[in-house]
Amino acid sequence: MKKLIKRFCDFIFGKFKSNTLPRYWILATDMAIVLFAYVIAIFMVYFNDITRLNLVVDWKRVWLFPLFYLLAFLISKTYDGMLRYSGFNDIRKIFSSCTLTFVVIMLSKLFFIKVYPPVAVNYYPPFTIIVYHYLITLVLMIMLRFTIRRLYNEVYKNSGDKINTIIYGAGDGGTVLMRTLNQDTHSKFKIKAFVDDDPQRAKSQINTIKVYPPTVAMTPEFIEKYGIDVMIVAIPSLSEERNKEIIEQGLALNLTVKSIPSFDKWVDGKLTTNQIQDIKIEDLLGRTPIIIGKSNVIREINDKVVLVTGAAGSIGSEICRQVMHYNPAKLVMLDQAESPMYDFQFEMNNTDDFKEMHDRMAFVITNVKDPVRMREVFETYRPQVVFHAAAYKHVPFMEENAYEAVYVNVFGTKLVADLAIEFGVEKFVMISTDKAVNPTNVMGATKRIAEIYTQSRQGNTKFITTRFGNVLGSNGSVVPLFRKQIAQGGPITVTDRRITRYFMTIPEACSLVLEAGSIGEGGDIFVFDMGEKVKIWDLAEKMRQLAHRPEIEIVETGLRPGEKLYEEVLANEENTIKTDNEKIMHTVVRKYETSEVDDLIAKLHAELETCDAMKIVAQMKAIVPEFKSNNSVFSALDK
Repeated sequence: MKKLIKRFCDFIFGKFKSNTLPRYWILATDMAIVLFAYVIAIFMVYFNDITRLNLVVDWKRVWLFPLFYLLAFLISKTYDGMLRYSGFNDIRKIFSSCTLTFVVIMLSKLFFIKVYPPVAVNYYPPFTIIVYHYLITLVLMIMLRFTIRRLYNEVYKNSGDKINTIIYGAGDGGTVLMRTLNQDTHSKFKIKAFVDDDPQRAKSQINTIKVYPPTVAMTPEFIEKYGIDVMIVAIPSLSEERNKEIIEQGLALNLTVKSIPSFDKWVDGKLTTNQIQDIKIEDLLGRTPIIIGKSNVIREINDKVVLVTGAAGSIGSEICRQVMHYNPAKLVMLDQAESPMYDFQFEMNNTDDFKEMHDRMAFVITNVKDPVRMREVFETYRPQVVFHAAAYKHVPFMEENAYEAVYVNVFGTKLVADLAIEFGVEKFVMISTDKAVNPTNVMGATKRIAEIYTQSRQGNTKFITTRFGNVLGSNGSVVPLFRKQIAQGGPITVTDRRITRYFMTIPEACSLVLEAGSIGEGGDIFVFDMGEKVKIWDLAEKMRQLAHRPEIEIVETGLRPGEKLYEEVLANEENTIKTDNEKIMHTVVRKYETSEVDDLIAKLHAELETCDAMKIVAQMKAIVPEFKSNNSVFSALDK
């Protein structure tokens, strides 16, 4: 019997897999149901007294139902849906069509009874048969669609290799997810159970799929019994803390954990299987994303010329993406990296949201330390807002290349800042780092000097600095490194088991940069609530767990030159003042006089010309007394 059903399904669904049954097949089947229902109705009425049955008379009346129902089906197009995906809308359409036909037949018979009785007697069946026929037709048409749908989902669709899956969440998100998976012909997920925290939902069923409490389903015994491989978290409104707990519980059971996005990110209010996403390391960090308002940013960006340096980098490129959503008159994207800039240009030119804004985008290849080219850029585009993200950021590299670190991070910033003043830029926002606080490496010290220089500039151009910690997924961060090491089979290298860092996502960091730029009044240094510090060793363990590679070893390699065990956001003498956004704080730092800074920078430039790393770093320490190098090469200068 099972083989027969399978062959039937293979014929029906296999033959018309790319589309569906022809519409005239469905219409013909519905009309066959109408005729069959008439036969059943007759026998139901005359079953107790078969002698009353007159086949000749009743057969003369058979024309009535096909005529009326055919017209109704053609008007309402009940045959237009795909049987394998039949749902509530299809049932509503069938019910409306059949009910309307039933009412029309009943009223027309009543009309002829009063106006011309012979027509009612000879061509209309008894009222009882009309009622029975209506009910039988309605039930059979609905049963046909749900039978085809069930055969498709349970026999044909599930005949291939499927991944046994549990859905965590039996609310709206879970039921929509189940319907989405059932309707997707390419879905590989076979739903075995629902899990829900609500005890009232436990032990209930959703379309024959049972709902279990976590104490039952989230156990090794249950997972092994049903062969579960995947868990999809389908509670879009779940709190960050509870979401993290559920994910870690699933990972502990060696499940591949996925999730669906929040309701506001569904496409046209509908969930698609493409939106089922893998759990990312960001979901396990346990920090609530910072939410900012947009009104301030709109005021600062709308219809203005914006220049972003370092535009091809992780931070710079995301700033560009976000700026384009605030309707700038022109966005000038500048970077020295040719290949990344080419890729970014291709992305921006082919992003749906920006396709109609090509004339507002300009891509410039140059170095921020080139005075001739940078002047040409300012003369050509006359930017009103500058986001300065161009910088060298890799700590170990800059320990070995102090000259280049100072040249780009200090004097490149100085050049862009001086041009901003000369060309009347309204706001200059510099991207700094938490490594500028009590720096222990050359890179951090160069960023602190850049902060000091821009903060000392007074005039019509407002200079704002933003400090934040590590950014997940940015170029050179530990997350891409760990992913690469896991892909290569390990080991995962951590410099020290005790090392901790602050983390935030790239979009979050860039949103805060835009917000800080909009509320800054000049000479400001803003820091952000970065949440709790994350142990890098724990981060490595969670990434290994996400990849289901417990065999990969995590090893300590020792701190690199200039590297800290932990990062700070504020220096010891610094205090903070709250802003309107509770997640953004304004720092109170030592103010430098312009003449004092100019003298210190001039001395640094003189040492730079010697290309002697020791002399360069010594002058950096003179500018930033709190700079205590962790590098044994430069630590002697602290004595």
